[in-house]
Amino acid sequence: MKKLIALTLALLMLIPAAFADPVMAGGWTPSADPAVTEELQALFDKGTETLTGVSYIPVAYLGSQVVAGTNHAFLCQAVTAYPGSLETAPAYAMVYLYEDLSGNVSILSIAEFDIGSLCTY
Repeated sequence: MKKLIALTLALLMLIPAAFADPVMAGGWTPSADPAVTEELQALFDKGTETLTGVSYIPVAYLGSQVVAGTNHAFLCQAVTAYPGSLETAPAYAMVYLYEDLSGNVSILSIAEFDIGSLCTY
């Protein structure tokens, strides 16, 4: 009888796990649609408003990571943003933003995206 009760309790403890939200803290969730919506653009603008010298134009929203808040990953085109600058070849970068639980947004990191480094031939 004790084994039956223990087994029943163990099964009851597994039921909530079967219906739990699949997003786990710490794991990156790829975006189902890479389009940069107005809401994502507003979030991006809020997080990058203090940048000078280079302007980043989000091309694709790649995903999010749940932490104590949310990290966001954007693929961006980098554009020189100061007067008199020389025209440069198009450049791309990964821009990572952190949105805290109060809605404040800040830059986590910006990494140049070198498409040539991805080629292994």
